[in-house]
Amino acid sequence: MGSARHRYNASYTAAMSSPSRRLRWRKLLRWLGILAMAWLGSTWLAVLILRFVPPLTSAVMVERQVGAWLHGDMSFRLRQHWVPWKRVSPWVPLAMVAGEDQKFPYHHGFDFDSINKAIDAADDGKRLRGASTISQQTAKNLFLWNGRSFVRKGLEAYFTVLIELTWPKRRILEVYMNIAELGNGIYGVGAASEAYYHTSPARLGPAQAARLAAVLPSPRRLHVDRPSAYVQRRTAWIEQQMQQLGGPDYLDAPPPK
Repeated sequence: MGSARHRYNASYTAAMSSPSRRLRWRKLLRWLGILAMAWLGSTWLAVLILRFVPPLTSAVMVERQVGAWLHGDMSFRLRQHWVPWKRVSPWVPLAMVAGEDQKFPYHHGFDFDSINKAIDAADDGKRLRGASTISQQTAKNLFLWNGRSFVRKGLEAYFTVLIELTWPKRRILEVYMNIAELGNGIYGVGAASEAYYHTSPARLGPAQAARLAAVLPSPRRLHVDRPSAYVQRRTAWIEQQMQQLGGPDYLDAPPPK
């Protein structure tokens, strides 16, 4: 008799707890869905606003400033100010495209040929080289942090897609050349042209623009004002590429058929 009552109670408890468990899972999934939609909506809204409004700073700049404070470098001064596209020499965006991402006018955020070449080089035991496009670098600099984790790369891909869907190519390049690091604590073409050439970005010529673009791979190790032999060779190569691409009109050229 007692055994039968025990089995009945156990069955009743299981029957009652099963709907309760399903209800908790439904609530959890509902909240996760709400959080995911809020994340998608807020990040897309931020990207949409920045299509029209100049960013006051970037995640990488904030990281750099905070890092200096944490290391006790209270004298560190970050230099950056926004310069609109029409007040920048057309040689500057061309130099950055020539040096960093020559397929920029035509791809949709990712250069899969370069990615495959980088993977093949790594498989052959060669040093892993970067394959990030200007769109990816803009996404990383503006919204994320430095590093090579899978989480950061995944978020970088996400923001790259948002940027490519929301911004025209000229806007991507305009933001990039205003937030890219071009020296120790020097961000953007406005601060760089004043620090290195003592002039405005509108007055920069092809050689000066190429020199700025030459240090982009490692702006704290390479120097615009004290160019190494490598920087000089890379500057000459970028100038040559700028000529071969056909000058500033390349950025507005239709894609090749």
